[in-house]
Amino acid sequence: DSTQALTTAWKEACASASPSTILVPKGNFAVGLITLEGPCKSSIGLQLQGTLKAPADPSKIKGLGWINLNKIDLLTIFGGGVFDGQGKSAWVQNDCHKNGPICKTLSMNLRLYAVTNSILRDVTTLDSKNFHVNVIGCKNLTFERFKISAAETSINTDGIHIGRSDGVNIINTEIKTGDDCISLGDGSKNINITNITCGPGHGISVGSLGRYKNEESVVGIYVKNCTITGSQNGVRIKTWPKSEPGEASEMHFQDITMNSVGTPILIDQGYCPYNQCTAEVPSSVKLSKISFKNIKGTSTTKEAVKLVCSKSFPCNGVELADIDLTYSGKGGPATSVCENIKPTIKGKQIPAICSGSAAKAA
Repeated sequence: DSTQALTTAWKEACASASPSTILVPKGNFAVGLITLEGPCKSSIGLQLQGTLKAPADPSKIKGLGWINLNKIDLLTIFGGGVFDGQGKSAWVQNDCHKNGPICKTLSMNLRLYAVTNSILRDVTTLDSKNFHVNVIGCKNLTFERFKISAAETSINTDGIHIGRSDGVNIINTEIKTGDDCISLGDGSKNINITNITCGPGHGISVGSLGRYKNEESVVGIYVKNCTITGSQNGVRIKTWPKSEPGEASEMHFQDITMNSVGTPILIDQGYCPYNQCTAEVPSSVKLSKISFKNIKGTSTTKEAVKLVCSKSFPCNGVELADIDLTYSGKGGPATSVCENIKPTIKGKQIPAICSGSAAKAA
């Protein structure tokens, strides 16, 4: 077990007044729960060439994260190595879909809290028991040439989840998993997602929002030049009905290719998984300044564009431009569904968006 060795190396490097790097050489290294804590006296690197392996038994890790990175400035993680969560035996124990908020807590591969001015590049997170990467309270953080992999059947294995963080960039990254490729929770601000391949998975999602009290606003989400393949959704914004009040604005999705995706464009203000909520009461999350531009490809569902906004707070300032989504299944061609929204439409629109019977009261 290399837990102690890695922890000791970190403490020494963190205490160094000059920049230092910890090297994990090629090979497999078993490590238990690890917390790498700052602040450090200088910039610090973790060069991961080998594979760190989590205990396969989920009960061996007490806590939300397996590898926890806390309060670190100027961190670089690189080297082509792998964080292997060994989650396959744990996924069957995930009961969140049955029990809602009181479900078994499984560990995430990487949990970053208050990490600033840092970069993770050329590393892989594999088979996490829960979310692969959880980013909370971070600022100026970049994921580049990052790779995430878990089975399509794995439960709750979001690729990168971001909350209450400002200035996170995810670029040139490949995500294949069983839940959202990227999910953006409350307080996500100035998030740039560029040149991502996503799928299988549940697409790139803002939300879900409005489930808890005192959620922070979401402002400035830019998703560009991405390819989404074989996922349950494409790009989506989801808020809970009967929600706490909240706001999300300046969310822009552009130049995205959809290959056999279920509902490529989705706003869902009645998001209510496993019937854990009162769907009749409209969402109180206000959505505004949203654009979907140059989104093309194929949908596996007839409703290729679904814009279902809140009756209490209809979506405001939504633009769709150059949409070309086709459906080749039964009862085709593709259609759109619109509720409580009057979007601005420009350029090509396949399917016709919010026209005639597709539009309900706005």
